[in-house]
Amino acid sequence: MSYKNFPMVPRVIYGRGSFNQLGDIISPKRLNIYAPFIFLIDDVFKGNPWLTLRIPLAYEDRVIYVSSKEEPKTSQVDSLVEDIILKSKQGTSGIIGIGGGTILDLAKAVSILLTNEGEAKDYQGWDLVKNPAIYHVGVPTISGTGAEVSRTAVLTGPEKKLGINSDYTPFDQVVLDPELTKDVPTNQWFYTGMDCYIHCVESLTGTYLNAFSQTYGDTALQLCKEIFLEDHVSSSEAQDKLMMASWHGGMSIAYSQVGVAHAMSYGLSYLLGTKHGIGNCIVFDHLEEFYPEGVALFKQMKKKHQIVLPTGICENLSDSEIDIMINIALSLEPLWENALGKNWKKIIKREKLKDLYKKM
Repeated sequence: MSYKNFPMVPRVIYGRGSFNQLGDIISPKRLNIYAPFIFLIDDVFKGNPWLTLRIPLAYEDRVIYVSSKEEPKTSQVDSLVEDIILKSKQGTSGIIGIGGGTILDLAKAVSILLTNEGEAKDYQGWDLVKNPAIYHVGVPTISGTGAEVSRTAVLTGPEKKLGINSDYTPFDQVVLDPELTKDVPTNQWFYTGMDCYIHCVESLTGTYLNAFSQTYGDTALQLCKEIFLEDHVSSSEAQDKLMMASWHGGMSIAYSQVGVAHAMSYGLSYLLGTKHGIGNCIVFDHLEEFYPEGVALFKQMKKKHQIVLPTGICENLSDSEIDIMINIALSLEPLWENALGKNWKKIIKREKLKDLYKKM
């Protein structure tokens, strides 16, 4: 039997205020004074001096503010890469992504496309990347997606929503500063936190489960329960714990897989542009049949934090539109195999998925 030999993030710094060390961390990686670092930053921080004045700009370095209102697209990666190449005459020293999962995935994808020919859509899939990416750093400002630790950059392309899954995708450096998550709105905090919780449920109940995945998944699941169900957790403690839960949840699926909720939410995201975290929640809310304990606990968490999920988002869709979502969901074969085993095609039928989507 051959085992997957996965890369991990080689360097990580953790601690409140550790963002202040970013300049010291990246300066040895500068190729020359004309090769800039490009900072891709979530545009919610535009005009926020608490963060922007601490960005260690020097020489030709550039800040590019990116909206995270929509899921990252392959076309967006291509236009960023073109802009960076045109304006960086003597190469690029590195890409630093500062934001949530959308920004982190864009940073990973851009760093890959700067050293690999073609368009981002050419690399959607597993192990299609030929050349190592340029130096890239991830600085999460919201916790839960696990994008800071994963070997995937999830992108919506012209034909599918699928990640660039490769050994060259993971960051070279991650800065985990829980303080950066202090202003996340409650709903966003919940949806992204639930992404982590659902990672754990899908990993821990999947057929791919092994001791490596279970160790990380158990830790992340326990942290999620403390954060979202206990009363005595202070806000700073919750920030610290959720950042660690996100890391461990991401590690748990590195050596296993996610499952039904992620597969179906990819369909929502591709057709309707539904953001990943909220999409997972909308789907997971209807998956008692597959994850009875996990969904029961999710409903408890939802009630405790007074979260009201959108309903009826699929009720006016045509059959052909629902078919598109089903095709996207079913194309993610490893997720279904993890959830239901090797015979999943005999278990999950298109009609079943259609009924589920119609309930959302």
